[in-house]
Amino acid sequence: MKFYEELQAKVGQLVQDKGLQGYPVEVKGKVLKPEEAIGKPERRDFPLLQGKELMVEAEFQGHKGQAFTSEPRGFQGTIEEILITPLHKKSSGEMAVFIATLNAVMSYLGMAEKMRHCSDEEPERCSRELCAFLKEKYGDARVGMVGYQPAMVDHLHREFTIRVLDLNPGNIGKIKNGVLIEDGEKSRDDVTQWADLLLVTGSTVVNGTIEDYSGLEKPVLFYGNTIAGTAVLMGLERVCFCGK
Repeated sequence: MKFYEELQAKVGQLVQDKGLQGYPVEVKGKVLKPEEAIGKPERRDFPLLQGKELMVEAEFQGHKGQAFTSEPRGFQGTIEEILITPLHKKSSGEMAVFIATLNAVMSYLGMAEKMRHCSDEEPERCSRELCAFLKEKYGDARVGMVGYQPAMVDHLHREFTIRVLDLNPGNIGKIKNGVLIEDGEKSRDDVTQWADLLLVTGSTVVNGTIEDYSGLEKPVLFYGNTIAGTAVLMGLERVCFCGK
C-alpha cells in the first residue's frame, strides 16, 4: 500500500499548502451517460458505450475531473471528508470519487491538463498519435497493454507486437481487434516480463492494481484521463493526446 500512502500524503500536503484545507468547498459527483463521456464515435465497442465501465465526474470551483469505475457513486461534501479515510481502505467507488476530485482540484490549480475524456472520433486520432509516438521513441518494441481499449488495440497491433491484459471476464480469452485478450491476473507476470514497455490504463489507480505496474525496471506509460492528477503528483509518465 506504499503507493497509496504516498499519494494520500501528497494530496493532503497539496490541499494544505494551497489553502484548501478546512475551506468548506462543495464537490459534486455524477455518473455520466455514455454520450456525455465519449460522444458518438463511429466505433461502438468502447466499454463506456456497452455499460461495462462508467465515468464519475467531480466539479470543484468550476473545474471538472473524471474517473472510470465499475462502482459509480456520487458525493457532496468537503475535500477534508474525502481525505479522512485512508486510500487503501476505500472501496472502488470511493476511490473513483477521490480520484475524480483530485483531478478537478489539479485542474483548478493549473497543475494538470486533459482531465476529461476525448469524444466522437478523437479516440481514433489519439490511437494514431500514440502509435507514432511509441514508434519514434521505442522503435519496434514489444508492447504489453493493460486494459482493453478497442481503438488503441486496433491501431497498435498493426504497428507492434502486442499482448493485452484485461480483468473483464467478458473479454478474457476472446480475439478482439485481432488480438487475444489475456487474463489480467493469471497472465500479468508473464506479459510484464515479456514486454519491452507497458501501456497501462489509468483506471488501475481506482481498482487498486496500479502497484503491480509502478516501480518496474522498464518503461511504463499510463494512458487516459483518470490518472491525470495522480501522474503529476507521483511522477508517472502519462500519454493522453486528445483529452479536454
